[in-house]
Amino acid sequence: MNWSAPFNELAEGERFHTRGRTVTESDVVMFAALTGDWHPQHADAEWAADGPFGQRIAHGMLVMSFAVGLVPFDPERVMALRRVRDVVFRRPVRLGDTVHVEGSVRALKPASDEAGLVTLGIDVVRQDARRACAAQVEVLWRAAASGTQDAGGEGAAPCGEDVWAVA
Repeated sequence: MNWSAPFNELAEGERFHTRGRTVTESDVVMFAALTGDWHPQHADAEWAADGPFGQRIAHGMLVMSFAVGLVPFDPERVMALRRVRDVVFRRPVRLGDTVHVEGSVRALKPASDEAGLVTLGIDVVRQDARRACAAQVEVLWRAAASGTQDAGGEGAAPCGEDVWAVA
């Protein structure tokens, strides 16, 4: 997938695969401190040892945050994360697990002359090739690079409020 392509050059079904990222204890502790989510499943090794997973696991939202961070969005193209939906957590991500994202373009919807909505289907996959979670992520994707000329000869303008209101 070409992450620098303008919206009109994207195609439904395009696939991608990201680099991996290992989840560390420091990641989990910093996320707990940032969010205030100190559930013992994430923060208490003794409690978690007797819990359903036998050890501490990463927060689901931390795993989703890593997923969005692993996708190499081009800042000249992707203007904003608009929606995350249908998130399903299938398997735990343990401290020390390495995850990557596999995904595809699920839908393309023009939003204005300046941008379109791109829906990506993503799977967060652990090092054992098992899916940890899945989601649909919608981003606002610029049609032409900022400050460049489009086919009509006008410069790409910032997207207005109406683009955010697209259903």
